[in-house]
Amino acid sequence: MTVVTPGQKVLLLEASVAAGDDLLRAAAELGVEAFVATHEDVHADYRPELKEQMTGVVFTDFGDADRALDDLTAFCRTTGIDGVVACWEFLSPVATLLAARLGLPGHDPERAAACRNKRLMAEAFAAHGVPAPRTLAAPDHTVLARLVRESGLGFPLVVKPAENAASIGVSVVHSAEALPAAARLARSETRKPSHGITLDGTVLAQEYVDGDEFSVETVIADGEVHHLAVTAKLTTQDSRRVEIGHTVPAELAPDAQTAVLTAATRAVLAVGLRNGVAHTEVKVDSRGDAKVIEVGARPPGDSIMTLVAEATGVDEARAYLQTALGIRPDVTPSRDAAAAIRFLVPPHAGTLTRISGLPQGEHVIAAVATRNPGDLVGDPQDNLQRVGWLILGAATTAQADKAAAEAMNGVTVEVKAEADAEEQ
Repeated sequence: MTVVTPGQKVLLLEASVAAGDDLLRAAAELGVEAFVATHEDVHADYRPELKEQMTGVVFTDFGDADRALDDLTAFCRTTGIDGVVACWEFLSPVATLLAARLGLPGHDPERAAACRNKRLMAEAFAAHGVPAPRTLAAPDHTVLARLVRESGLGFPLVVKPAENAASIGVSVVHSAEALPAAARLARSETRKPSHGITLDGTVLAQEYVDGDEFSVETVIADGEVHHLAVTAKLTTQDSRRVEIGHTVPAELAPDAQTAVLTAATRAVLAVGLRNGVAHTEVKVDSRGDAKVIEVGARPPGDSIMTLVAEATGVDEARAYLQTALGIRPDVTPSRDAAAAIRFLVPPHAGTLTRISGLPQGEHVIAAVATRNPGDLVGDPQDNLQRVGWLILGAATTAQADKAAAEAMNGVTVEVKAEADAEEQ
């Protein structure tokens, strides 16, 4: 196996995200110098332990993609950067274009935007025969309603923004009367904090796919696709689809497993992924057909890389860095186990008063509260309102799910509603 050359350097695009710690840790273990591209104002809020893992930093304005690309190209050439890594999905197009400019391993620059913009992604899926739900795109709810009528798509439909993440702006609508509110929600965030990246305001209406939801965690090296694991995804079932947990590996019948992996392969190739990682969301409908919802050219969030490592022994962050450096990645499983994460969410908006019953002992890998009593929390309508999480490991998927359910039953999240606070 090819190994890292001493002194090789990677540039991580925005490390202050879920995958940042994993990638910086993997870089240190590989003996790779890790530089980080961010904005000066964002860097000011970096945790000290994050800064300690960085070799250096370069500041730019990702709100101006052309300027950022020029800034980073100059920095990489001066510094001798050997690989470019997108830690944050909103920067995956910049990472792809930057790698192409530098002649470094990366994805197809002609399809860079399709890895982030779901309108372009849907067009790529259709052009390459990827099994996916029908998708309509419109500038506002009026045009969207007309397109829905003309298309013959029935309700329910999923309405979502063309460019966002973490279930922000996503809702399931059951009638034409609900489309205006859903479209307003999809368009409610026009610029992405904390870098001020302008988001495409296009509203999408997508055919609703019934059935269970999964994600596929993948490493692609020189166009060769290596699927590391299929993750079972737990979501709420109301008009919003908030992710409340994941388990690796998913329990799937052989035919369904094959369908999911085949669909994921077609999806990552359709959007031009060649060197890097992919997180592909797939649903298996009541007929057993796999439909790709979307694919991201970035590491998975929600500690899924930790679950993959616990279940399979494969370090996805390490494999990503190896691929970015043009090195054959370590993707051979060394374990046959299972792991699960479950998120603690507030019952409603208000002031957090208590989180109790965090588990310890057998099966518990981590139990973390991320908010403190006195913190304000929002309604659990997207993935940003979580107040903590539990990670559990076991020999099998069934055992991991059982351990997770038992642990969650012992946890209490108490929130004082605003009205209650005003009465006191």
